[in-house]
Amino acid sequence: MEASVGSIVRVPLGGRRVRGYVVQVRPGDPSGLKEVLAVSGDLPVFGERLLEVLRWAAIHYVAPVAAVLAKAAPPNLPRAVAATGLPDVPGLPGALTDVAAAAAAGTHTRATYWMGAGPWAGPLAALAAPVLAAGRSVVVAAPSFAEATALAEDLTGAFGARVVLGASALGNAASTRAWSRAASQPGLLVVGTRDVALWPVAGLGLGVVVGEGRRGMKEKATPTLHARDLLWRRSAVERFPLVLCGAVPTGDALGRSPRVVPLRQGRVWGLVEVVDRREDPPGGGVIGERARRALHATVRDGGRALVFTDRRAPSTRCVRCRTLRTCPECGARPDRDPACPRCGAALGGCATCGGTRFEALGAGMGRVLHEAGGFLGRDAVGEAGSGRQVVVGTERDLPGLGPVDLTVVVDADGPLLAPHYRATEDGLRLLARAVLAAGTGRGRRAIVQTSDPGREALAALRRGEPLEMLTGHLAERSALGLPPGGEVLVVEAGAAPDGADGTLREAVGARAEVHGPAEAGDRVRWLVQGRDLRPARIALRGVVQEWRDRGARVRVDADPIDL
Repeated sequence: MEASVGSIVRVPLGGRRVRGYVVQVRPGDPSGLKEVLAVSGDLPVFGERLLEVLRWAAIHYVAPVAAVLAKAAPPNLPRAVAATGLPDVPGLPGALTDVAAAAAAGTHTRATYWMGAGPWAGPLAALAAPVLAAGRSVVVAAPSFAEATALAEDLTGAFGARVVLGASALGNAASTRAWSRAASQPGLLVVGTRDVALWPVAGLGLGVVVGEGRRGMKEKATPTLHARDLLWRRSAVERFPLVLCGAVPTGDALGRSPRVVPLRQGRVWGLVEVVDRREDPPGGGVIGERARRALHATVRDGGRALVFTDRRAPSTRCVRCRTLRTCPECGARPDRDPACPRCGAALGGCATCGGTRFEALGAGMGRVLHEAGGFLGRDAVGEAGSGRQVVVGTERDLPGLGPVDLTVVVDADGPLLAPHYRATEDGLRLLARAVLAAGTGRGRRAIVQTSDPGREALAALRRGEPLEMLTGHLAERSALGLPPGGEVLVVEAGAAPDGADGTLREAVGARAEVHGPAEAGDRVRWLVQGRDLRPARIALRGVVQEWRDRGARVRVDADPIDL
């Protein structure tokens, strides 16, 4: 048999033939190793350097090595693909020429954050052209299949058959063909979802992450892999440049000190008008008078508008004094429970006047559609894809929405007051995406409704520039030992064995702080926090596996987004 590091093999285990991956080939005593019955597939799914990244990921995400190795493999057995003739690469002058030159030469550089609003196809084509012309490949990870598909279609116009679309959503057969081609032939532009972050791309010379702060970049199920972090690690190990793209960088990315380069000079997004709703009378609806007049004018002039609402819990205010309701201890947004969802403090009545009646300032799709249709006319208002002049949409509708002349954000306070430590950063990113739907140019603008216009995130939104606010937040988070100034890990277990708390604390020991356990439905959760959690992660791997062997349902969320 011809087997190398990364080969898929079949070995006997418990009376079955199971899949395994070769992680080392060397002479020596084979006792203790399972017999290799067959080599499956024509291509290895990783090499020595990608294996180093996969081993790091197994520790970082507290996952079995085999589970992480499988993430580099295609759904079906890989087959060799004959090299095909590739079209010539056009000369496309553009920005970041130093990064492109380094990538073409196979040289590693400091990571670059390309801060801007897109569209990304043009700048990425100019960036990738010198790399492809040098016979090296480029990987571009996008946050959703729809966005990856649209980006691949746009880039195909410049590079033709060099563009490969990769995503599990394609189906097993198509995804395996794309994987096999990317692994076999250098000089390709591989565009896909977070799946492609671990593909063994031949001649990989440049990695790009578009929308690195988007939730679609991180897997929800264990192991909770994040495409940004995987490609950042690969960049260091495999020695290729990395470019991150987005309008509002994450603190996790800025904490690693990338070179920040604006896509264009001036504002990142268009004009924003922040409307104070504190003077609106109670019961006036979720769309205020200023926004109603702007929507009327847009419809009258034949323009298009987006009314954006967040599907998560809206903010609320006191009916008596119109003060925005927040937790008196931590300032988070309350939900329907009598206690704060972040710190558990009793909420009680209004902290300002003691009132006990509150009204929501945001709403779900149904209510906003009904209200907007009431004053604009039912024929003018619809959901995304309806073709109406005014579209009511949520975050999932933003990709592929198309340009509008006016964006109205129903409730800016809800996202900014979410009960987790990234709320301000994540809320600004979400609001910026909604504002970006209106684009820039004469007559285009956004109206953002709030009951707390003094918030720094709203000031950043008005300025069209987020770095000043984000820098201040990084210092605050670092002082609290939160990422990027520290590391956080959540261990969640259903049907945990007796003595689980003691076992976990004993394993972690003095390596980190352990908070909990806390009840979370039918599960219990622990929070592990420290400046460097690598020793704790290694210690926890055995504990987690033992719990699973005893029938517990365990989920480990490394670098949790919602905390």
